[in-house]
Amino acid sequence: MAEQALLLVNLGSPASTEVADVRRYLNQFLMDPYVIDLPWPLRRLLVTLILARRPAESAHAYASIWWPEGSPLSVLSRRLQEALQPLWVDGPVELAMRYGDPSLENVLLDLARRGIGQAVLAPLYPHFADSTTTTAIQQARQIVSRHGLALQLSILEPFYEQPPYLDALVASAQPYLQQGFDHLLLSYHGLPERHLRKRDPSGGHCLQDTDCCARAEGEVLAQCYRAQCYRTSTGFARRAGLRPEQWSVAFQSRLGRAKWIEPYTDARLDELARQGVKKLLVMCPSFVADCIETLEEIGIRGREQFLAAGGEELILVPCLNTQESWVQALAILCRQTSREFARQAT
Repeated sequence: MAEQALLLVNLGSPASTEVADVRRYLNQFLMDPYVIDLPWPLRRLLVTLILARRPAESAHAYASIWWPEGSPLSVLSRRLQEALQPLWVDGPVELAMRYGDPSLENVLLDLARRGIGQAVLAPLYPHFADSTTTTAIQQARQIVSRHGLALQLSILEPFYEQPPYLDALVASAQPYLQQGFDHLLLSYHGLPERHLRKRDPSGGHCLQDTDCCARAEGEVLAQCYRAQCYRTSTGFARRAGLRPEQWSVAFQSRLGRAKWIEPYTDARLDELARQGVKKLLVMCPSFVADCIETLEEIGIRGREQFLAAGGEELILVPCLNTQESWVQALAILCRQTSREFARQAT
């Protein structure tokens, strides 16, 4: 039987905390038309303005959470790769980043040079978004086409309500839930509202009323990031035995002046403190590996904000990282993808 690789794809990180490396990374990331969906001249102008100040600020933030081995995202992604290898007997498990190193192009070229003709491409994003899922898949397909690689790719679909993923989330949270808490905030990465509207196949569902996400089904659900985040949240809460008043959802990491999906995490931190929440747990289910958005944005700045607003304790529940239940879950999901691809090919 021919070897089949498993290729994990995550977002990426700067090479170091030096301002020049952060600027190089941010330029590659922000100039992706799937991230800032403006015509090239406007995108170039906007990114140039952002790069005038943002790299120094981001470099300081990265320095506050950087590990001796490197970026937490990169280190944890590599550890996940290593933990998966014994469970993936069909071939090698490789890791690529959409931005930065190891580059997706170099990894795909290396697989082809080694004579591997099939790979499961696994974007490590539970929820669909053009700025994460689509850009990774399209970049991989463009590389295969441009270089004429004899490499077939099967794609791991978003797994926002797959039982293995939800069960892994519950397992990761249980030690913290059992210690007692006043409220659990499920904080997801945000998106500009226009990204959702642009992807709405009905042309008239997304963000039309307060219940749109609860009513999303079929193709609307398949392409609605916000609705998928709420499906994860309700599925998690049900499995964890949480009452509705014990948890809520918010969206973090806004950039620029465009309207992003609400409610905003920073606003919720203040609201919860004003409502008398003293011990707050925060989980970030859209991230499978801890990174600057979890460790710095929530674990440092979010904690400072919550305490200043009157809260007493903010505990950041670690991402899935390399916990055993997540490693097993990801192996199951990728094997299902491989089997479905083989079934369709026959």
